[in-house]
Amino acid sequence: METRKLGNSGLEVSAQGLGCMGMSEFYGALDDAESLATLDRALELGIAFWDTADVYGPHTNEELVGRALRGRRDKVVLATKFGIVRGDDPAQRGLCGRPDYVREACDASLGRLGVEVIDLYYQHRVDPQVPIEETVGAMAELVQAGKVRHLGLSEAGPKTLRRASAVHPIAAVQTEYSLWSRDPEEGVLAACRELGIGFVAYSPLGRGFLTGQIQRFEDLAEDDYRRYSPRFQGENFDKNLQLVERVGEMARDKGCTASQLALAWVMAQGDDIVPIPGTKRRRYLEDNAGACDVSLSAGDLEQLDAIAPRGAAAGLRYPEAMMAVVTD
Repeated sequence: METRKLGNSGLEVSAQGLGCMGMSEFYGALDDAESLATLDRALELGIAFWDTADVYGPHTNEELVGRALRGRRDKVVLATKFGIVRGDDPAQRGLCGRPDYVREACDASLGRLGVEVIDLYYQHRVDPQVPIEETVGAMAELVQAGKVRHLGLSEAGPKTLRRASAVHPIAAVQTEYSLWSRDPEEGVLAACRELGIGFVAYSPLGRGFLTGQIQRFEDLAEDDYRRYSPRFQGENFDKNLQLVERVGEMARDKGCTASQLALAWVMAQGDDIVPIPGTKRRRYLEDNAGACDVSLSAGDLEQLDAIAPRGAAAGLRYPEAMMAVVTD
């Protein structure tokens, strides 16, 4: 597995990372044994950039990743996040970027992960009630204390990035980016490159839709988060399935899977972009890793641009309430 550098930070990571969220929540049945085996296999394949967050579970995903890290902490670039707060009602979400909360959240994550330092610490969503300068200032104190090596922001827009970067260097921005979520091309990617910030693409397979494995709404488990996602509902599902079928046809022509083609497209958008497809199964991890061997010509990229231009996907990528916390 080749490596890529995240902006000007000096942080070097595997060219493809691993999103661990689904191992603990949101995407149907859980299997800790298979998840741990998947993390083992990731290291064997050189996929050593692991992404988690305190909100996944909540908390249980950090604990699971912590189990996988024991005895080999030095082999993994570890990223986690704070800032989304959950209470007793699993459907409710809050945001908190207060300096005291930043410190508390970091200490709690360090404990659950069983590590002394976090390589990349993200604010998961920007708290509109707290100036970004105050939150990033508290995060910078964590760097000075040796608890965190690099800082990141998730789903932050160009204005927020510029304000945050004036307080402390930001190593990475994590935002949804795929053939059916090309919003970052409207300003965030340009701001990252202007400021020397790396870009981490989450959901690069369109929450699994671009794999071609989901053919009917009923294929989703009763407790699968995607049942509440606008892109997986009603007419949106049918329209998006047509896009997926065209990606699949092109993949067959190229002799690769749809997943590999979609990931190769993300990786071809710049050496400063690192996708972190999420999976909890070894067979999907191995398939995803094969994307690194897929070469896309200029003609291939033009064809994919025609199949999935900006705005091609039907429906919002999150319900409206969740879209409201994506900042500028």
